[in-house]
Amino acid sequence: MIALNRTDRSAIAQWWWTADRWLLAMVVSLIALGVLLSMAASPAVAERIGLEPFHFVYRQLTFVAPALLLILCISLLKLRDIKRLAVAIYIGGLALMILALFFGPEIKGAHRWLNLGPLTIQPSEFVKPAFTVLAAWMMTEGQRHPENALPSHVASALLFAMFAGVLVLQPDFGQTLLVCIVWGALYFMAGMPYRVLFGLVGLAVAGAVLAYLFVPHVTSRIDRFVDPDQGDTYQIERAIDAFEAGGLLGAGPAEGLVKLRLPDAHTDFILAVVGEEYGLLGCLLIAMLFLALVIRALWKSLSCVDPFARLASAGLAVLLGLQAVINMMVNLSLMPAKGMTLPFVSYGGSSMLALAVAVGFLIGLTRFRPAPRHLRRRPWAG
Repeated sequence: MIALNRTDRSAIAQWWWTADRWLLAMVVSLIALGVLLSMAASPAVAERIGLEPFHFVYRQLTFVAPALLLILCISLLKLRDIKRLAVAIYIGGLALMILALFFGPEIKGAHRWLNLGPLTIQPSEFVKPAFTVLAAWMMTEGQRHPENALPSHVASALLFAMFAGVLVLQPDFGQTLLVCIVWGALYFMAGMPYRVLFGLVGLAVAGAVLAYLFVPHVTSRIDRFVDPDQGDTYQIERAIDAFEAGGLLGAGPAEGLVKLRLPDAHTDFILAVVGEEYGLLGCLLIAMLFLALVIRALWKSLSCVDPFARLASAGLAVLLGLQAVINMMVNLSLMPAKGMTLPFVSYGGSSMLALAVAVGFLIGLTRFRPAPRHLRRRPWAG
């Protein structure tokens, strides 16, 4: 193994000494957990649909190296290049989302995916981190140049409106909710007026009510959540069975039985498999790992000198943490089903690569950088 010392001026050596290795270690731990849990959760699913038992495990493994490479390459970028990449991903991803509306396969009543050769991707997963970075950029530009504050805030709102609008058309109300909360959190952290924030919250609530009243898909999910007798709640019921069977310590590795009857045991409901085989303690371990990741990312964002890096990294921390919370709440029947994966743990190549983009942005933004000359404290300044 090649040793890297602080006098080495190569790009990799500089990255190693300026990147947050704790963040990287937590992400690698989640990826490793995802592969191990896929070995427990996916064979039963694969056999039910006529595939080789470890089909999903092998596919998950094929995305590990590309994901780690993406994290490395993106986190090597300078701040201006992170902005450029975010623009490219946002524009390209939004275009692919629109294409999916017309040419993507219909899965569970939604057009969210595109078949690109052997790979099926969900473009919105890639747009989420790019949108977070761009929205933070626009908001901080308004702070840097007060005379251009209104155009910057309008640009941020337009980015949000275009993204959320296409999500609603797919339809994907789970992702829409996630994006709304992330944008609201960015708006709050940027120090925008509370009256505007309260107005936006009111609009979001009104939108949710209208969706419930006029979108059958949303009406059905909420009605089934409030009153399970009104529709199919098979997966939620099986997930609760798994948690009850697991108890505190679980039935043991590979000893779970509920996963044999749980259709999405390897994706959206992988936490239920953890609950049955490793019990409450296993679920708490995963929850604490996500909590540590979010706290570490927020703490690192506070140390960023550049306002854009500070706001964007905090927004990405909120994005990752909130997605994990939503998935866990759905598994525990605390929210209507959303079709949202548990970051890095659930099976999904497209999801893993998109999350790698988010983590690459996060590590790149929080890398140690000397303060710009105009922000450095002068000796005579006191």
